[in-house]
Amino acid sequence: MLTVECQEGVVGADSALPELAAAARTSGALVNVARLVAGAHTAGIQVVHAVAERRPDGRGAGRNARLFRAAERLPVRQLAGTKAVRVAEPVPVADADLVVRRLHGLSPLAGTGLDGLLRNLGCRTLVVTGVSANVAVPNAVFDAVNLGYTAVVPADAIAGVPADYTAAMIRHTLALVATVTTAEAVLRGWRRPRRAP
Repeated sequence: MLTVECQEGVVGADSALPELAAAARTSGALVNVARLVAGAHTAGIQVVHAVAERRPDGRGAGRNARLFRAAERLPVRQLAGTKAVRVAEPVPVADADLVVRRLHGLSPLAGTGLDGLLRNLGCRTLVVTGVSANVAVPNAVFDAVNLGYTAVVPADAIAGVPADYTAAMIRHTLALVATVTTAEAVLRGWRRPRRAP
């Protein structure tokens, strides 16, 4: 179970991206992420929170995309060690959860060490949730598929802007490479008794 950029500075009350934060909250996506994380904890499913952050001095951060340069000018910066990079309410964080931080790039899987962690845990399927359907979520799904994982996307647990773009991304892109489902269907699957090996 992977949460993507469900951090205070992105989806919290003091977000650097208020339109995205509003979409995550009003669509119910953030609540569904929280439900999935709580359900994963109950079912013994490993949870990983992928957080995007920057060093205060900017070292190691990319400047090769307009998005990165724009982020430097935002009023709330995702600086390491600040409230902005904490997992946002209402998403619960347990002691067994892993928090993977990235200083560069667009994907929680590329260059972060997450792939190695997942393989060491025996992970073969990755449930991808969070924001944004515009950039990080599709990147995570594509990277997961390229690395050999089965990707599952609960459509009601991701958000982007505008909302109709999110729906189009799910229908016309993510559905081609991932199993698109709902938070409730994933939770039902986790509650089902597991067969002995």
